[in-house]
Amino acid sequence: MRLTLRQLEIFAAIAKTENVSRAAERLTMSQSAASNSLVELERAYDCPLFDRVGKSLRLNATGQGLLPLAESLLSQASDVEAYLSGGKLGPVSVGATMTIGNYLATLIIADYMHQHPEAPVALHVANTDAIVEQLLRYECDVGLIEGEVSHPDLLIEPWMDDELVVFCAPGHQLSGQGSVDNETLARQQWILRERGSGTRSHFDREIGRHLDQVNLRLELEHTEAIKRAVESGLGIGCLSRLALREAFRRGSLVEIGTPQFSLGRRFYFARHRQRFESAAARCFRQLCASATEGASSTAGLQLPFIP
Repeated sequence: MRLTLRQLEIFAAIAKTENVSRAAERLTMSQSAASNSLVELERAYDCPLFDRVGKSLRLNATGQGLLPLAESLLSQASDVEAYLSGGKLGPVSVGATMTIGNYLATLIIADYMHQHPEAPVALHVANTDAIVEQLLRYECDVGLIEGEVSHPDLLIEPWMDDELVVFCAPGHQLSGQGSVDNETLARQQWILRERGSGTRSHFDREIGRHLDQVNLRLELEHTEAIKRAVESGLGIGCLSRLALREAFRRGSLVEIGTPQFSLGRRFYFARHRQRFESAAARCFRQLCASATEGASSTAGLQLPFIP
């Protein structure tokens, strides 16, 4: 065989960083060693894998075809190493959207780490668009997403049900009024998630398009920032019930009735179709499913107190 796993590992790192220096740093090796490895791989098969654009390296068509094969083989090699080391799980990288990452994934990861203390795990929290990009670039083994995604390279599997809730501060004029009509909602100041998030996409689709206007006062990336702004009386918001459970329990925020809208949605598992699912990734995904088993939705979850 004319290639080695190390060559494939270096190739994959360069493909992800688009830079030999950053790839070498990630792999704790010298830049010259990483560069020589890539050159040897390309010369061995007389097949360039990158287009050189200044100091950046962009995968060409051949490189794009090789990357999923290399990632799959590297994942399988990691499983072989784990098996030969006594059955220990290898590393797993998890990408989670904001709501899931802040209110659910951290609890599941804590359970995973207690069960497998020797297994490295990394969590990346971002909005849906960013997690999808990470999956497509092979930077995450499994994604936990709240937005509806359709991409030919991704395998999307339903996980559990969730719902969005419109809410306000206890002292707001809409507090305690029961159901609120669309005309009233169109006059309110809204504090919402940024575009590209699953929460914002669902809001735009199920609420925004039914209002004459959406007076957007603030657009924030973090659910906690939105909750604090709404608590301060700056406007009303719309977030997952999962993110609002403790605030509702304390009474610092209250739900606004909007039965005219369909605000139910789902959380999903997402992974790359062409990437081999390692034993660690499979174990983590199964733990996610078992951790929420028996709860038909996030409203039925029994979670520890989250301040």
